[in-house]
Amino acid sequence: MSRRILIAEDEPSILVSLQFLLRLPDYEVRVARDGDEALRLVRSFTPHLVLLDVMMPVLNGFQICERIRENPAWKEIKIVMLSARGRESEVDKGLALGANAYVTKPFSTKALLAQVRELLAPPR
Repeated sequence: MSRRILIAEDEPSILVSLQFLLRLPDYEVRVARDGDEALRLVRSFTPHLVLLDVMMPVLNGFQICERIRENPAWKEIKIVMLSARGRESEVDKGLALGANAYVTKPFSTKALLAQVRELLAPPR
């Protein structure tokens, strides 16, 4: 079964890296470069997982996370927040808003891929 992943990231180099990392046969990946586009794709694409940059144009990652969690139809969407800001207060805010994980940049691609696989694994 194909798993749908939305990458919401405005930094081109990180975006290319994430797209390359997730080029696997069982993943269908879409990209949003700002917060408004990310929400539109959540509505139309309904991803299983969102890799969500915190600092994005139009709407930031915290706002997007909050809007996803407000909609009961999207309660199963997994959210991994990505940010260069790793202060405890920001991590706590992301997790309190409903993110499943908060990863600070720069990140290990191997560790991030393992986390994505774990979040997308069928329940045991």
